[in-house]
Amino acid sequence: MKTYRHLYDQITDFATLLDAFRKARRGKRDRAEVAEFEFNLEPNLFLLQEELRNRTYRPGAYRNFYIMERKLRLISAAPFRDRVVHHALCSVLDPIWERRFIHDTYACRPGKGTHRALDRCQEFARRYPYVLQCDVHQFFPAIDHAILRAKLARYVADPDALWLIDRILASGAGVLAPMYQMEWFPGDDLLAADRPRGLPVGNLTSQTWANIYLDSLDQFVKRELKCPAYVRYCDDFLLFGDDKAQLHAWKTQAQAHLDGLRLCLNWRRSTIYPTSTGIPFLGLRVFPTHRRLRADNIQLARRRLRHHRDAFQAGRMSAEQFRQSLKAWIAHARHADSYRLRRALLSDIVIRPMHS
Repeated sequence: MKTYRHLYDQITDFATLLDAFRKARRGKRDRAEVAEFEFNLEPNLFLLQEELRNRTYRPGAYRNFYIMERKLRLISAAPFRDRVVHHALCSVLDPIWERRFIHDTYACRPGKGTHRALDRCQEFARRYPYVLQCDVHQFFPAIDHAILRAKLARYVADPDALWLIDRILASGAGVLAPMYQMEWFPGDDLLAADRPRGLPVGNLTSQTWANIYLDSLDQFVKRELKCPAYVRYCDDFLLFGDDKAQLHAWKTQAQAHLDGLRLCLNWRRSTIYPTSTGIPFLGLRVFPTHRRLRADNIQLARRRLRHHRDAFQAGRMSAEQFRQSLKAWIAHARHADSYRLRRALLSDIVIRPMHS
């Protein structure tokens, strides 16, 4: 097994930090903290480089807020300078794992994404009569730091890079505690309740590390269970097959593997059913022959578009931002059979003329 050393010089190289700044800035140039950092860009980057190389770097406090998208989510936003560090770290470390991931995991990977995951889901729905749909219960709040750290250290043998990983992990410990309900696993004692856990939803590192955390599940499903048709997007995954009894057995074996990761399936949402009834996946219902936007997704889109329209008319959102929000929703909706729906929703977003 190959391990990687001498990574930290790449992470803290000025060119890497400058590129990381540009990636972190993307789509956020109008924000005050971004403009403030950019105003003294070189001094800020040199100071960040010095702190990283001297190991005096300390992540700042997260800004936490809740959003409601079908369920309540706690989002934790790191300060902008920390997001620059996250991009620098991921730019060097991500390629190490990218070549090890299986083909059919689609979240936060170059050349993948939701639409390719939907395409693959429909491809398998056409070939197999049944699907086992699984969802990991309280996934991001439950990710165990000791297990994740061991997975990262399996390939990263650079002590400085591991020090930075530890800093970022520690900064997020407990951030999602309000969203976590204790799960007990075989062999646990009372100290298990105090295990550091949780990755802040909103960190770039969290998205990448979530893939690394569940990579062993992907390998288990493909290598041990020999499942020929499997799709995973973050903590939602699908196993397709011809035999319902086989899918029930795979469900039990998948949970046994997740026990080792200190994760549990959401048993209410982890079910087996015919693919002909449609698979609710990534905001769409995917049938073998067509796709529909989910009803709750339509209601969410209607509320969001109206909110953006009102913000634009009140001067809280620019015309370009409003246009981009419309384009983003249309681009997503086009991946379903939604022409009439799009016309109906967009005709409802009426821009009233401004009166002097």
